[in-house]
Parts: sequence; structure tokens; C-alpha cells
Amino acid sequence: MLTNKISKVGKVLICGMKGVGKTALLEQLIYGNVNVETEFHPTIEDIYVASVDGGRGTREILRLYDSAGLQGKAQLSRHYIHFPDGFVLIYDPTDPSSLDILADIKQDIDRNKEKKDVPVIVLANMRSKRREAPPSLQQTQQTNSTNPANQIEIILNRAISWCSRERIKHYTVNAMERPSLYDPFINLCARLHPPPTKSTFPQLRQVMQKTQKSDV
Repeated sequence: MLTNKISKVGKVLICGMKGVGKTALLEQLIYGNVNVETEFHPTIEDIYVASVDGGRGTREILRLYDSAGLQGKAQLSRHYIHFPDGFVLIYDPTDPSSLDILADIKQDIDRNKEKKDVPVIVLANMRSKRREAPPSLQQTQQTNSTNPANQIEIILNRAISWCSRERIKHYTVNAMERPSLYDPFINLCARLHPPPTKSTFPQLRQVMQKTQKSDV
């Protein structure tokens, strides 16, 4: 739906552990030009702008900040905590440590959000682009002894349970499949730009006018 009406801009920080596919996900969302052969370099910081049809006759604008991936016990920089209107936390369901680091990020957000209602969503990227060294014999034996699909399901269930306790929305997406990314960002946009609450005063004024006419 085309419209010339533009709403205010929502600033959203994209964060997570290094290598979970944040940049691939954003490039796919904005440009739709990512495939399994696409090469990416480690991100220092980048900014993307998305125009989202909010379904209310306006186009909502999201300014998406692609932050550098975290490693180990590293924390987000202070300026990353205070300026965003919302957060997108991304993890790789094949790597449980990438989920663990999201709990630390969420705690940091809660400590510093200054009583503001800051929307947070979590994305499980099922196709993060990871380049790893060939597995050793021991790693191969360990992989053969367990079903990788079962391990992914365990991590996904743990993430969903954690999100439920934290009251944040969890989405399973695929950075190689652009349509899978629409719903999370449309819903995030709706939370950042909720429709204005209709005032009851016009209705009250109409009732008073009707009462006055009946008394004449």
C-alpha cells in the first residue's frame, strides 16, 4: 500500500554474539540479496533504514543499528543501552552459548532502561552463516552419538521458556528466507508506534448535547 504519510522514526539496536548472522539477517530484510554464498566481514557498526507498512495509512520508519558481535562476557557499550527505542536479540540455535549471552544483555537493558517500556524481541536464526574449521575425529564421534536436530529443539525450547518468563516475544526465522523476517519487524514496529488512544470526551460532549436538546 503506497502512502505519503510518514510517522516518527524508531531506533532499534540489533545485538547478539559474534557470528549469529545479524548482518546477514538485516541485509536480507532490507535488500533481499543474501544467499549461502554471500560473504560478510565482522561488523564494527552499521545503520540500516527500513520503511514498514503499518497498515494504518502510514509508513513506519525503523532505523536499525547493527552492533558488533559480543564474545565471552563482553557487555554492550553504555551508549547502546540508552538511545534505542527497542532491541532485537539474535541467537544461533545450534550454539547454546549464543542464547546464554542474551540473558546478560536483557539484564543489562532492564537495569538501565530508566523505567521506560522498551520493546525487546528474540530471533532464533536457523541459518546463521558460520564458517568453522573441519571437525576433529572426536567432534565427529560426538556428533554421531547425538541427533543435531534434537539438540536444536532442546535449545529452542529453552529459549522459548526463557522468553515466556521474561515476557518477550520469540520468533524462529531464517536469514536465507526473507518472508520469515517480516512478521517480527512488523510487530516490533507496531509496538514502537502504537495507534493513538481514542478520547472519550467527544462522545461525552455528544451525550450532553442530546440531553440539552431533550430538555428544551
